[in-house]
Amino acid sequence: MQAVLRPIQPSDDAQLAKLIKSVLAEFKANKPGTAYFDESTNHLSVLFENPKSAYWVCEAEGKIIGAGGIYPTEGLPEGVCELVKLYLYPEGRGRGLGKLLMQKCFEQAKELGYRQIYLETMPELNQAVNLYHALGFKTLCQAMGNSGHFGCDIWMVKEL
Repeated sequence: MQAVLRPIQPSDDAQLAKLIKSVLAEFKANKPGTAYFDESTNHLSVLFENPKSAYWVCEAEGKIIGAGGIYPTEGLPEGVCELVKLYLYPEGRGRGLGKLLMQKCFEQAKELGYRQIYLETMPELNQAVNLYHALGFKTLCQAMGNSGHFGCDIWMVKEL
């Protein structure tokens, strides 16, 4: 199954909301203060119209199997963006697609002038946490910025 990365399109919104909510539910992370209850999850293409943001969809055989992006979250220091809404269906995992999506995010963040990339996650998503560490993210003691995701209690940052 060959996967293709492409920028988000408005027609992707419903499939992306389903992806995010189903992965969070799969890992029992569908709790308040997460993307599961974030209204923007239902219309991501609008959110990512921001010129300092980017979002990629990973598609295989016409089906979205993963996605992820960067966003200038409110309250982050100058030169820092957030790695956001990075999710993969089970059939997309273990194939290097998460790493591919993140590398695309790192490249785009550098092109947009960011010096650091920040993320928020939770212990339920331990497979992702391991990948973040492997790709150079360092754990922080507290959150940066105002994402509104109070359900996340792991905060990490990476120098670009």
